[in-house]
Amino acid sequence: MKNLRLQHEVKYKTARSSGKGGQHVNKVETKVELFFNISESLSLTDEEKERIQEKLKNRISKEGILRLSCQKKRSQQQNKDLVFEKFTQLIGKALTFDKVRKPTKLPKSVKLKREKDKRFQSAKKALRQKDFTKFSV
Repeated sequence: MKNLRLQHEVKYKTARSSGKGGQHVNKVETKVELFFNISESLSLTDEEKERIQEKLKNRISKEGILRLSCQKKRSQQQNKDLVFEKFTQLIGKALTFDKVRKPTKLPKSVKLKREKDKRFQSAKKALRQKDFTKFSV
């Protein structure tokens, strides 16, 4: 439902696309650019706007406009559909909350095993040492 409301707030601009198409590329505008003004959005709450501003700050201009483009397909409509799908995924990902990591406690048996291994390693290396106090010149 939110996608339908966002779709009305999005503006599109077309341009000539580079890439496949041969001479046809020079005649038609298949590249589609999507513009979305976050601060003027009516379908987003203030908290959602702040979250999007924070998560997508590298993609948003100084004026608060999110700009995406697509020129993968030869058809303008296909590119329009692709760029809107990319937009909804980006907004959806920005609005999801990361799961809080619960720190796990190490079991006592693991701590004891690590200490035992350390003592064993230490004893092994102690046996390799030469006692230089016996050989005084």
